Amino acid sequence: MSNTNNLIYIETYGCSANLNNAEIMKGLLLSHGFTVVETESLADIIILNTCVVKEPTIKKIEDRIKSLIEKNKKLVITGCMPEVLEKKLNKLCPRATLVGINHIKEIPSAIKKLIEGEQVKILEKNNEIKLCTPKTRQKSVVGITQIAQGCLGSCAYCYTRFAKGSLFSYPEDKILKNIGQDLSAGCKEIWLTSQDNSAYGLDFLDKDVSVNNKTSFGAAAQDDKAKNVNLPILINSITSLPHRFFLRIGMMNPEHISHFLDEQIESYKDEKVFKFLHLSLQSGSDKILNTMNRKYSVKDFLEIVNRFTGEFPDITISTDIIVGFPGETDEDFQKTLEVIKKVKPDVLNISRFWPMEKTEAKKMSNQISPEIKRKRATEIMNLHAKIALENKKPLIGKEYKVLVDENGFQDTWIARNASYKMIILRSKENLLGKFLKVRIKEAKPHYLIGEVI
Repeated sequence: MSNTNNLIYIETYGCSANLNNAEIMKGLLLSHGFTVVETESLADIIILNTCVVKEPTIKKIEDRIKSLIEKNKKLVITGCMPEVLEKKLNKLCPRATLVGINHIKEIPSAIKKLIEGEQVKILEKNNEIKLCTPKTRQKSVVGITQIAQGCLGSCAYCYTRFAKGSLFSYPEDKILKNIGQDLSAGCKEIWLTSQDNSAYGLDFLDKDVSVNNKTSFGAAAQDDKAKNVNLPILINSITSLPHRFFLRIGMMNPEHISHFLDEQIESYKDEKVFKFLHLSLQSGSDKILNTMNRKYSVKDFLEIVNRFTGEFPDITISTDIIVGFPGETDEDFQKTLEVIKKVKPDVLNISRFWPMEKTEAKKMSNQISPEIKRKRATEIMNLHAKIALENKKPLIGKEYKVLVDENGFQDTWIARNASYKMIILRSKENLLGKFLKVRIKEAKPHYLIGEVI
């Protein structure tokens, strides 16, 4: 049976790294002669590109697996779930092919064997470099480059680290080559993604780079052995590439960015770098941060934000909050609200705590009730909507140079200015990939409405 007689559908859950994996899988499958379709009903084989960061997502995927089994679809399950839930998947779908998160390049051979009637499980630990492969982008203007796999953290609530393992930074030359391929293919916006971009290169060093030894990384980076290993140096190399584009830096951890804060701010001064800071907070209470096993304080977080906002007044701040972590009192939650009021982030990712299997947090006795978690999530969401709108109202009437990076709905287009503010434009003309000048007409909590001038 030929590859082209089997139609494949890829369904993705989770973060931008998973989106990147989906683009790589599709590119690899097409290069091997497979046909990838955009509709599940047409497909013979379904690839579920999974995520385990939250319990509701896991439940959603499990329900999806059950429904696909009822439809008699052949299944390939990849991403994080096979790494940490192999036994459950074996019971739920014993005939499914399982491919671990570090074996994405083996998807074509796994599917070929599935077509031939052979079930495979590829789950061995492996440092796979997911770069410079055939890729089919979901957003033609945006190129996603993963710079590392895994992390250096040991957060008490995190389930993902059991799947992705310890930090494995990709070589700088391969990162630059991957980005160069995207730019040559017409991308005008590059995203750097990983679990913690600020940790990039720390695994190359034999130095003590704990948060209490902030000078050691800077000193180590001067050694020949440590050249081109930290994030600011990588950013400088990327912005030196001879193309017109914007660079978006993904999530960073206060623990690690503290090691090279001056250098990081300096790298952001390049006009190609979006003035966008995604710095994860998780809680405004030092007591809760300590219980979470996060290796920084609220003061550390605020110092970094203040340095960036002082240097770049128009910068977009994005952060993450977990509400209802075990032991979080009303006083702890109020401290989080106070930090949000102080920082005034444009983007706030709010998660209600879920006690994940194998984590320290699940074993903690002082769990918070679902009702309190729901109430706190709603309160912080309402606060943020108010803050986000207040941030954007003064921008009405301002003019910006923007890049149109995405299609919207009903003759609308999504553009980004130099601070990565989302600006909605209405036009029957195809604006995708164009650099334009716009004027802001209206402000909403999560986006601006503009007109081309």
